[in-house]
Amino acid sequence: MTSLPASVEQAIRTAGVGKFQYRLFVIFGLVWMADAMQVLSIGFSAPSIAKTFGIAMPRALETGTFFFIGMLIGAFVFGRLADRIGRRPVLMGAVVVDACFGVASSFAPDFSWLLALRFLTGIGVGGTLPVDYTMMAEFLPSDRRGRWLVLLESFWAVGTILLAVLALAALRWGADAWRVIFFVTGIPALVGVVLRFSVPESPMYLNRSGMPERARAVLERVARVNGRTVSIPALHPETPVKASLAALFSGGLRRRSVSLCVAWMLISIAYYGVFVYLPVKLSGEGFGFMRGQEFLIVLALVQLPGFALSAYGVERWGRRPTLVGFLLLSAAGCMLYSFGSAMPLVVGSTLLMSFALLGTWGALYAFTPEVYPTDLRATGMGLAGAVARFGGLFAPAVIAPVMAAHFTLALAMLAALLLIGAGAILCVDLESRNRALE
Repeated sequence: MTSLPASVEQAIRTAGVGKFQYRLFVIFGLVWMADAMQVLSIGFSAPSIAKTFGIAMPRALETGTFFFIGMLIGAFVFGRLADRIGRRPVLMGAVVVDACFGVASSFAPDFSWLLALRFLTGIGVGGTLPVDYTMMAEFLPSDRRGRWLVLLESFWAVGTILLAVLALAALRWGADAWRVIFFVTGIPALVGVVLRFSVPESPMYLNRSGMPERARAVLERVARVNGRTVSIPALHPETPVKASLAALFSGGLRRRSVSLCVAWMLISIAYYGVFVYLPVKLSGEGFGFMRGQEFLIVLALVQLPGFALSAYGVERWGRRPTLVGFLLLSAAGCMLYSFGSAMPLVVGSTLLMSFALLGTWGALYAFTPEVYPTDLRATGMGLAGAVARFGGLFAPAVIAPVMAAHFTLALAMLAALLLIGAGAILCVDLESRNRALE
């Protein structure tokens, strides 16, 4: 008797969760860790860049601006390509750009070359975001997906800790410290290039592209690696779909795309306000340690339980309630700074913000790829990543001048951004907990 065709979700459940997914988790996590180091290295590398090329600090910080512009472009372009030509080729292409130009940055002969190389590195780093999370989501059953995607984001905290240690070690190289930082931060991505050769194409993408037998073969491989002696049934064939970019903002996707873009933008602006401009303001008022590597390690360690609670919450309470809860906690943390300048209050508020805001990011990265169909999933993630980078570029114009002149007003502004972000999440017309991907 011939069994009825199964959906990809049913076949993924049959293949099970085990060694294959753990391996994928480490491969993607390694590059996500490297990406965190690349992003956060901007502040630590700028002083030595200024010394090497004899330029002022604002000029040296342009390496960060070019890097973020590259990330914006990379997130959007690579995300779109992943839906058009496949996850795997784009997965490889993005990490090759990330690794090669990241390492090449350390050998830049002059500042113009450095700007160009950091821009190209940013394109690669931005491109890894939508594809990694899309791929990870598409190899997991609905009852495990949220938790795993949140925990993948926790590699950001690991990268933060490693960068802080690296920045301390690089001080002995003086003006060449930035070369050491850029070289070392590129190594995990180089390792990731090699490891990613073993990653197969997404079975959801293959089936949606009219290749059910290839998708079934991938899932049989997943089952073998997981040590399961099961037979993957024939998959229910799907009609190939190549949705246009405009489809993100039409029909049933319009509301969730607009809502998520607003949330990603506002949370990104608030994130950079809290972790870049707030420490600058407080360091000028006797809290200089907040910009040091040692305190950065403490902040990263506090992020880990934030990710753990977020991973629990997205499965126990749902994606939207968890996100809204963390955003409300983040907004409350912002306003705590306005109650005084006592050391315990300032440090406690900062630790709370690190816990809550990174828990927010973990849930947001889990939620976003789940609300889009397979033919637009990477595009949706890429758009969200591009909007977040735009928020990071926009933050200096919005937050920095207010923070310098009106501290309490700046805190209220950050809290308001987070509250509006929570409202935007509530406007998303879908709760994806225990929901099969389309």
